[in-house]
This record gives sequence, structure tokens and C-alpha cells, in this order.
Amino acid sequence: MYQPENHPRLGVCYYPEHWPEDTWEADAERMKALGLSTVRIAEFAWAKMEPEPGVFTWSWLDRAIATLGNTGLKVVLCTPTPTPPKWLTDAYPSTLRHSEDGLPEKHGSRRHCSVASKTYREQSRRITLAMADRYGQNPHIIGWQTDNEYSCHDSTLSYGPEDREAFQIWLGKVYGDINTLNAQWGTVFWSMTYRSFEEIDLPNRLTADAAPAHWLDFRRFFSDMTVEFNREQCDILRAGSREDMFITHNFMVAEMGFDHWDVSADLDFASWDSYPLGFLEKFGRRMALGGDAMIDRYMRIGHPDIVAMHHDLYRDMSRTGRLWVMEQQPGPVNWANWNPAPVDGAVRFWTLEAIAHGAEVVSYFRWRQAQSAQETYHTGLNRPDGTPDQASREVESLRDDLPKLSFGDVSDASGGDTTNTVGLYFDWDAAFTYEALKQGADQNAFATTFAWYHALRRMGLNVEFFSPSHMSVLPAYIVPSAPVLDADMVDFIRQTGAPAVFGARSGSRDGTLNWLPQPMVCEDGLPVEPLFEDLFLDRTETLRPTQGIDVDIDGTPLRAKAWVEHLRVMGLSEPGSNEPPLEVIAQFKPGPFEPAGLDAAIVRQGTMHYVGFEPDYEGMKAILEPILESAMIAADELPEDIRTRRSDGRLYVMNFGAEAFDASTLGLRGDAVVGEGTTVQPYTVSVFAD
Repeated sequence: MYQPENHPRLGVCYYPEHWPEDTWEADAERMKALGLSTVRIAEFAWAKMEPEPGVFTWSWLDRAIATLGNTGLKVVLCTPTPTPPKWLTDAYPSTLRHSEDGLPEKHGSRRHCSVASKTYREQSRRITLAMADRYGQNPHIIGWQTDNEYSCHDSTLSYGPEDREAFQIWLGKVYGDINTLNAQWGTVFWSMTYRSFEEIDLPNRLTADAAPAHWLDFRRFFSDMTVEFNREQCDILRAGSREDMFITHNFMVAEMGFDHWDVSADLDFASWDSYPLGFLEKFGRRMALGGDAMIDRYMRIGHPDIVAMHHDLYRDMSRTGRLWVMEQQPGPVNWANWNPAPVDGAVRFWTLEAIAHGAEVVSYFRWRQAQSAQETYHTGLNRPDGTPDQASREVESLRDDLPKLSFGDVSDASGGDTTNTVGLYFDWDAAFTYEALKQGADQNAFATTFAWYHALRRMGLNVEFFSPSHMSVLPAYIVPSAPVLDADMVDFIRQTGAPAVFGARSGSRDGTLNWLPQPMVCEDGLPVEPLFEDLFLDRTETLRPTQGIDVDIDGTPLRAKAWVEHLRVMGLSEPGSNEPPLEVIAQFKPGPFEPAGLDAAIVRQGTMHYVGFEPDYEGMKAILEPILESAMIAADELPEDIRTRRSDGRLYVMNFGAEAFDASTLGLRGDAVVGEGTTVQPYTVSVFAD
């Protein structure tokens, strides 16, 4: 089994097939001299490996691996399945993804095959087996990357004939008989009743919305297909490789195409591709960051919490307790609406930030800027002519600092100290549910989770992500939204005795999105018990971004926005009952002509809290402060541009702003390890003994 090393390392993505072979050795020597130790290759090289059906040309790849390995570099080899050759899609057109209009996509880009296609799955297994047979024992290869960026370009869903057939088979396994499906989907509504699974089509080209359960199951189906596609490769690679080789996959930012927890279960650790400026530009609005002013503010360094959130999420999916950043932005990219250059020092900043959040390896994309095709504007460590670009100089500046940042416990970035850590829930099924049950144009499960993450980070706290498949004992828990609430997860939280906050929508639906009159927890999708015995949900409303409803919590005014629930508290605790009473700790204060029935806004029973609206940042602070105090979690609000993280016995202080910051105000416990004195200069990271 792969074991992480006890210190952070650096790597790079390299494309030897793009460059003359007589440049490979010099490139490898310069990589080594720069302080790089790992090199990822071959994720897009299927046509080079197999130019004709069954005709493999491994010799170039053999030489590339040998050249890198003989220089002392460790190779991460990829399966090339995101880019099937033209001959393959011509011979097997049923493998192609079909867009929502039902038309097949064409060759000429990437990710144009469907993970639900049984024919493509056969081809994927075939090339993976060939690679495992050829390279599974190669001493220069440290591990494998499966495929590349599942769901990139919104490529998970497909609407082709093989997708339809596979979906029908999947439904048959889930429901057993068609009458059960009809009952759970509510097909009596709009006369949608089916007589057999073979009658069920894919939810595209419809006049109005599909049945919510139909859409939810379609999303769950394609998530399962992605998991199976990845698992098939993992099983083949493990069977044919040395025991000390790892298997990973490079995930993406804010990607809702499939359940990443499920895919990660088959990996040794999760990797992801970090592009702070591209993310800010492309996903800032999706994550409700605050519009153009916020994007302008962080346009050359990235938002303080987008990248950090993904570091934490993918670290917590990893068996090893560490993550890899498989692709780190080195300069301007080419795929966002606008692509500014980072501030000088940003690449160094992003590397230290990743290490703060538990990265074992930070690997830069790419060694040389491409000379042709789609990514010629995407910078690398070097320009196309091989001369160093700005990022290369910043990587060189890390050489003396990385040895100071060794890991105390290679499998636990927290160092065993979780006293300032809050658990934050995110599960992809919640995101699928938001899609299936649209009730507001700006409703977004990921953005809701991000808002709570942002609040926790502004309060100087570490965050650990959890899901029904990944639970650990922590001082407090936040569940921003879980429409289908897992009973085992709720039981685990209750047994810890830690305070927990459940956000609006939580427990409001069963596993096929049927309405529940009070927040319920479910087993296998079926409701089994109320989250709060005496709390009922009468109706919901969604508000335009300009609107809100006043809330009072112990005399502090808050503002409910976006999603508001009309909650009804019934009954009192029975005499002699061991159950604590259900308390109303915040109330709506509706203005003139606002609807009747708005009363309880936040309720509490023992350590469990329910928030019947979406709060803004100030609201989250007011909700969290007494909860954190009761859990003895020290929290102090940080300046807007400052973030901290305690990791491996050190305090990392990150300054995302243009003004210097005096870190002594944080009550430092030790001297600077990286940086000078207690002043954290603009757009830099300082590290202190803790």
C-alpha cells in the first residue's frame, strides 16, 4: 500500500509527445534542478499509444518514462480514456456522448464518450489492462491517475441509446418492479404511469420539467456509472501493479456531475486541479461570492475560500489523510471569460496554501506552454521555447522553505488536534436534489455550503468535511442542507453530544423527493423518525435577491434571505420525559403585509439546532457564536483578506490583501518558520510554530 512521504514535494505535468525527443533529457534535468520530484504524463495520449486498433506503439512512452526515471524523477502515469482515438469512435459510434437534444457529439475535442456506454466501458478496460500489463511493475512509476477530470465541460450526462438501456437496467435493480417505481415517483401525476422499465425514457426533450424523482434517479444513475467506470480501471490497475503504487484521480472545482465521495472510496487519495484565478472568474457567480466587486478585488490572487474549500474537501476524502494538487495554475489560463496574470508571488502563495491544507504534493500545470492547439494561451513553468516564466522563479524560491514544513503525522494534517475544527457536511445527493426540485432561480446546494465554509474560515477555524460515508468525532457540526437526511449520520452526531446546526430543507424529503410534513431522517431513502418530534413544516417560500424578512435572535436583528420556511412548533415535553424541550431561539419579525404563519425561525432541542431560512454572513456569525462557545471552540473574526489554518503543529497565516498584516494580533504561540517577523506582507503566506 502506498505511504505518503513525511514532507511536502513538488511536481509537474509534462507532455513528452508534444516535444522533440532530443529535448526530453534536458527537460528532465532542469525539472530535477528546480526541485521537482514527480512528473505526470500521458492522460491524453491514447492515439499515440494505439494509432490503429490493437496496434500498440509503446516505445516512445518507454523511452520517456526511462528518461524521467533515470534523472531521479518519479512518474505518475495516466490512463488515456478522456481522449479516445478517432478510429475508435468511428468504429463504435454508440460510445459517443449525446447532448440534451439527443444528437451525438463529434470527435475533435475531449470527454466526448459516455461512461454509461457498455461499449466504451469495454474499450476503457482494454486499454487500462494493456497499460497495467506494460507498466504495472515499472520501477520509475510511483502511481496511476485514472482518466482525467471526470465531468469536465459538464460531460457527465448523456442521452444516447446505450445510456437509455443502461438507465432502464439500473432502475430495475433499484426498484425491483415497475409498480414500486410508479408509487415512489408519483407517476399518477400528469398521467406519467409506466407499464414496464423498458417504457422509461431519459429526461430530455420534455415540454415541462421531468418528475423530480425521474431527474434525481437520472443524476444518481450517472453518478453510479462514473463510480463504476473508475472502479473498473482501479481494479485492473491494482491487480497488475506493485503494492506500493497508488491510484488517484484529479477532481475539479464546484463539479456537481457525480458523487466524489463514492469515486474516492476506490482511490488511495484524492487529487484535484487548482486554478484560483480561473475559478474566481468562471465560478464566482455560481458560488454567490458578491458580484464583480468581489471578483475585481481578488482577480490576481483568487478568493480566500474557493481553493481552500476544495483542499479541505479532497483531503477529507483521502485514505492517506493527505491530498495532491495534480494541476496548479502557474500563470494566466485560457478558459475563463477573462484570464489575468497572477500577482507576482501568487504561485508561491498557492503552493504554501495547499501545504497548509494537507497537500503532500503540489504539481504545476505544465512544464512548457503549448505551442499549438487549444491551450496555447495557457502558461506553464516555461515558455514554449523552454525559457523560464515567472512561475519557475517562484517555485525555485520554495527550495529552502519546504524542508522546514515536514509532516508531524503523515496521515493526519491536523496533528491530532481538532479543538478548533468544525465539521461541515456536503454530499452530492443534496446538489442533485436542488436540481430536481427547483424552487428559486438562485438555489444552489454548493453555494449554500460555501457560504457556511466562508463564515467558519472568517472566524479563524479549521474545517473538516463529512458525509454519511465519512464521519469523525469533532467539537461541532454544520449541515447546511440535506433534503434527504441520513439516519446513521444523525445518530452519529447525536451520540457525540456535540452541538449541531441543520440548515433549511434538511430532512424535508424522502429518497424519491416526496414531501415530508416535518423534518425526518431516512434509512435507505424511507423516513423512519422525526429530526425534532414537535417541529412541523407548513410551507416554504423563496425570495428575490433584493428581498428578505427580519429575524430576531436574543435581541440581535438578522435577515432571512433566499429560502424561508413557515415552521410550526407543537406540544410540550411529556412529564418525566428525558427529552429536552424544543425551544424557539429566534423568531421572524414580518413587516406589514408579509404573510401570516411566520413565527419560529430557529429552534433548538438539546444540542441540535434547526435554522428555517438561509442566513447571510452576519446571521451565520450570530448563530454560530453561542454554539462555538458551548463547544469551547475559540473563534475570533479575522479581517476580510486574512485566513489562517493550523496544520502539522504550525499556524499558517495567509494574506490575500494589498495591506500588510500584523500576525501578533492572533496571539502567536511561536516564532516564524517561513517569513520574517510577525508582519505578513501583501499576497504572502507566513508560517509560525504553534
